[in-house]
Amino acid sequence: MQGMSRVFFCLFVVVVLSVAAPGYADESVEQKVEQQSSGVLQAFENDRSAKSELVAIELKTKHLIMFLMGIPLLLLIIATVALGVAMVVYGKRVFVPHMVCAGLSLTLALGHAVVGIVWFYPF
Repeated sequence: MQGMSRVFFCLFVVVVLSVAAPGYADESVEQKVEQQSSGVLQAFENDRSAKSELVAIELKTKHLIMFLMGIPLLLLIIATVALGVAMVVYGKRVFVPHMVCAGLSLTLALGHAVVGIVWFYPF
């Protein structure tokens, strides 16, 4: 048993020394890594300066799309309010249409907000 523990001890020492031993790097390898790193950074900077297709749309077209999204949104909100008032004040049984209009209003409002932030928020 004592012979086996010596073998494990030697293996342990070899592993610890191989992990803990200081390594050295060739200067040419360091230069290559620096060149590659700067190339990666330049690629990101070039991507940032180029405008994507979403941003390349004319401002007038963006305003038109936002307006065309806003019209049904406004109509759905008015319908939701009207159905809610009919339900509360007049006692009509229009809960399901009220909730459908509310869900569609929320969906369109979120889409309108996302498009507005993506197109008009100054990044």
